Amino acid sequence: MAIEFKSADVQRAHEWIAQARHIVIITHMAPDGDAMGSALGLWNWLKGLPVTGDGLRNVNVLVPNAFPKFYQWMPGAEEITVYETNANRCNELITNADLFICTDFNDPKRIGPIGEKLVAATAPKILIDHHLNPTDFADIVFSFPEACSASEIVYRFIRVTGYRLSVSGATCIYTGLMTDTGNFSFNSTSCDLYEIIAELIRAGIKKDEIYNAVYNQYSTDRVRLTGYALYRKMRIYPEYHLSLITLSADELDQYHYQPGDTEGLVNMPLQISDVYYSVYMREERPKPGTPKPRIRISFRSQGDRPVNIWASEVFNGGGHMNASGGELFGSLNQAVQLFEKSFPKYIKAKG
Repeated sequence: MAIEFKSADVQRAHEWIAQARHIVIITHMAPDGDAMGSALGLWNWLKGLPVTGDGLRNVNVLVPNAFPKFYQWMPGAEEITVYETNANRCNELITNADLFICTDFNDPKRIGPIGEKLVAATAPKILIDHHLNPTDFADIVFSFPEACSASEIVYRFIRVTGYRLSVSGATCIYTGLMTDTGNFSFNSTSCDLYEIIAELIRAGIKKDEIYNAVYNQYSTDRVRLTGYALYRKMRIYPEYHLSLITLSADELDQYHYQPGDTEGLVNMPLQISDVYYSVYMREERPKPGTPKPRIRISFRSQGDRPVNIWASEVFNGGGHMNASGGELFGSLNQAVQLFEKSFPKYIKAKG
């Protein structure tokens, strides 16, 4: 895979890191495994770097809102500051920062209320991402859509600077690689990826324990919600090889929904023979100042069947060919109507 960093950008980024005393790492809303893996991989690496000159280096990770419980075991997760519950502390860290490193998002809109503060900040900004078409908000951009995850790019960046990861950092990077490829079931055909995994294993990670910590720690409510979603809420459009799952806020409340409880749900219909496209819609209740509910939409597909263009053009989103996301402010019914109106344009019917 031809991922090549510009040496001038790497040198400048490394100089900024060496000189910085207050580094803030930021990742996107509703942090998933790759957001957590890339951000905490950086955090563990930066905490272990020697500091040039006098003084200490403070490194902090900020996330806009809560992350799932099954990522709370990750090394450094206990040090993360959540804007939703500690806005004053986040604002203080942003004000005092002399370097920002942004991971796994391509637009400040994806970090919610932190976005405007980040754009307004005068400290230099480094972006490490794998989504298409990053907006022009960072001073140095390491963006490679061909990478399987932001965690992969973080790993490559660390290695190209001449440093190695600790076991803790390697554990975080592997978590990002594993989760953003559906446990290596999509976006994972590059030989380079498995060479990285081999290096992480040599660094001392325990990959089976990582898998268990992420995928085998579900609550009873989560398992019941999954069963309900698949049995009661899954629709199949057989002539288009397409599946749709929708869950309202009331339905989520019925099963005591917690952040991350439906992560991976969109992948499950792809286990059905002759289903090549899967879409999942989740309703979020309106927040103060937002009169309409937000519908979060996940897209998945198999093989040479893109969903990112559909997500981008219809649902204000984007992502990878086989794994994308979008959103709509309105009712769940409106989202479903737009879905049904638009998919014939992006998916060919049988024969």
